[in-house]
Amino acid sequence: MFDFKIIRDDPHRFDAARAKRGLAPLAEEVVGLDNRRRAVQTRLQDLQRRRNDASRAIGQAKGRGEDADGLIAEVATLKDDTRAAEDDERGIAETLHALLDGEPNLPEDAVPAGLDEADNQEIKRWGKAPSFDFEPREHFHIGEDLGLMDFETAARMSGARFVVLTGALARLERALAHLMLDMHTTEFGYTEVSPPLMVREQAAYGSGNLPKFADDLFRTVDDYWLIPTSEMVLANLAADRIMDEAGLPYRVTAHTPCFRSEAGSAGKDTRGMIRLHQFTKVELVSFTRPEDSADELDRMLGCAEAVLQRLGLAYRVVLLCAGDMGFSAQRTYDIEVWLPGQDCYREISSCSNCGDFQARRMKARFRREGKKGTEFLHTLNGSGLAVGRCLVALLENYQRADGAVDIPSALHSYMGGLERVEAG
Repeated sequence: MFDFKIIRDDPHRFDAARAKRGLAPLAEEVVGLDNRRRAVQTRLQDLQRRRNDASRAIGQAKGRGEDADGLIAEVATLKDDTRAAEDDERGIAETLHALLDGEPNLPEDAVPAGLDEADNQEIKRWGKAPSFDFEPREHFHIGEDLGLMDFETAARMSGARFVVLTGALARLERALAHLMLDMHTTEFGYTEVSPPLMVREQAAYGSGNLPKFADDLFRTVDDYWLIPTSEMVLANLAADRIMDEAGLPYRVTAHTPCFRSEAGSAGKDTRGMIRLHQFTKVELVSFTRPEDSADELDRMLGCAEAVLQRLGLAYRVVLLCAGDMGFSAQRTYDIEVWLPGQDCYREISSCSNCGDFQARRMKARFRREGKKGTEFLHTLNGSGLAVGRCLVALLENYQRADGAVDIPSALHSYMGGLERVEAG
């Protein structure tokens, strides 16, 4: 949701920001509807004043013993006019909100224009991609040959885009999540949360997933929505709340399953664990004052990078162009890990500053010390990291010619001292 005042005060800037996402101008329509609503509100105030005046006049006339029938009829007419104006104002407001509810956040000025990943800007690279004296294989070949990654059994139970991990790979996935949570909570100051995995419609709306992305979500028969990421629930921790300034920034993290329908992804990543209907992720969410959110985004990005550095995985950071950003984001950095089997970088984390976009939808506010009024929070979210994709990266980067996979030293204690995954 947007601040109407910003659109009214600078409609050209609003449309220019939309154009960076490849979207058509909208300010004129929004301002026109807002003007109509304001005019009706003014008429309502006038009708109410006239009703009050007429009601007083009725009392005065009766007190003098005079005929008040004309005034009574006038009040009845004014009552009908008021009801009609209220319906008109409500209809305009609903139209205005419906128009804007499906519109994405405006990109920051520094975000490059563009429609897709071709217009993203690489910021930096870290680490050296491993070299092999054999042809590196993709993760699903490695996992299947180890006998610990089973797509066929998963398909019989659940259909395509599911996987069964067993033995050392199941434990390795769990170990990765535990390492991430330990780093984020003990080293980076995040508070661990165990949240619900299903939410009501209002929570999905507040995070920006509804109404536009209903087809990307799974919904139960009694109208709960399965979370596509724990950002949806973590962000809503601040919904309808007023936080104290002294408690900001407030940082939370969670490790949860995530559920996505992958609508529109037919033919993409049909093999392997890159794009599943169910996967696990460690999420990072921060709530800050407006003036602190830019620095918080850099900090969050560094926390996600630190996990890959601890695991010795080469990666690069890219600044997303406006058209490639998520719905709620105003600035996003993607971290892309090197996958030798695919001979390319693939996204493993997105870190976004949403400004006050989600906070307005959720009514998430804070009060400055010594001030009476409230302001909208800024919200940020990031993957810290996508656990399944991190497992993919480990398998491909630490594979050996004999089919075994070395385990990075950072995970040895989480694996009970196991240093290598070998076939059976």
